[in-house]
Amino acid sequence: MASAGGYPVRVEADYPERSSRGLALLGLFFGIKGFLLMPHMIVLYLLMLLQGIVVWLGYLIVLFTGRYPPSMFDFLVGVTRWQTRINLWLFGVADEYPPFSLQ
Repeated sequence: MASAGGYPVRVEADYPERSSRGLALLGLFFGIKGFLLMPHMIVLYLLMLLQGIVVWLGYLIVLFTGRYPPSMFDFLVGVTRWQTRINLWLFGVADEYPPFSLQ
């Protein structure tokens, strides 16, 4: 947990000054955004398979040691962060194309 007793993961998003109507239109009518995200989807599919393995390994480690390894936690947060960025771009909340990164 965080040292201040709060949640260890927080989501913050700045309200955009303006939004691209063209990107919103592409996503709504043509589904082009989904096609543009195919490389992300392939990599994320593999990462999600690995994520399931890491969750179960983490469960066993916590069961025997009582502590969750920080590196496993950082990996799980990174995958969730990547998924969130992709969903925000796909549904038109963010205009910036998501990077290939767990950070």
